[in-house]
Amino acid sequence: MRNKKIKLERVLPQDIEKRSFEIITEELGDVKLDPLQEPIIKRAIHTSADFDYLKNLYFSENAVEKFQEAIRRGASIVTDTQMARSGINKKELAKYGGEVYCFMSDEDVAERAKRNKTTRAVASMDKAAELNKKLIFAIGNAPTALVRLYELINEGKIEPEGIIGVPVGFVNVVEAKELIMEVSCPLIVAKGRKGGSNIAAAICNGLLYSMR
Repeated sequence: MRNKKIKLERVLPQDIEKRSFEIITEELGDVKLDPLQEPIIKRAIHTSADFDYLKNLYFSENAVEKFQEAIRRGASIVTDTQMARSGINKKELAKYGGEVYCFMSDEDVAERAKRNKTTRAVASMDKAAELNKKLIFAIGNAPTALVRLYELINEGKIEPEGIIGVPVGFVNVVEAKELIMEVSCPLIVAKGRKGGSNIAAAICNGLLYSMR
């Protein structure tokens, strides 16, 4: 049987992202989005090709404004994976004096996790809490990181500038997201099981790019 002819759209490499966002806008049709949340939601969709983020992404009150104000004041970003760290545009963040950290591979974090019988994600949150810096947390993989942040906040050991809570998976993921939504700091959370390091990075970049 002869394969049917497939018609490919001609798009120059430098125009692929632009065309992707045009397609997303076209497919959204008459859907009205909050203008401040729109670039973050669209970038999550662009990264995942998943329109569920239209309804899955939760924003606390004035979250986008508060995250961006923290970035302008030099806040750094702590992630729970090297993948998320790699995906965040560090040059854009550096314009405001911030850096991107991931402590998961640090020897002292591995030793702390072993000593305390916790995950490295928990130990990396403990290490972040010891930094004397304004911090935004972008969690895309480990629900235990969100649980530990919740504990550290309630123990008065850390006051995050904001938390992006988008771990993906099945075990304690939904519960950890529901728990972190109880704290009072600015939040962007992907409700349900979906998320990932790529979504964490996409949300950070959506915040940064819309500040240009």
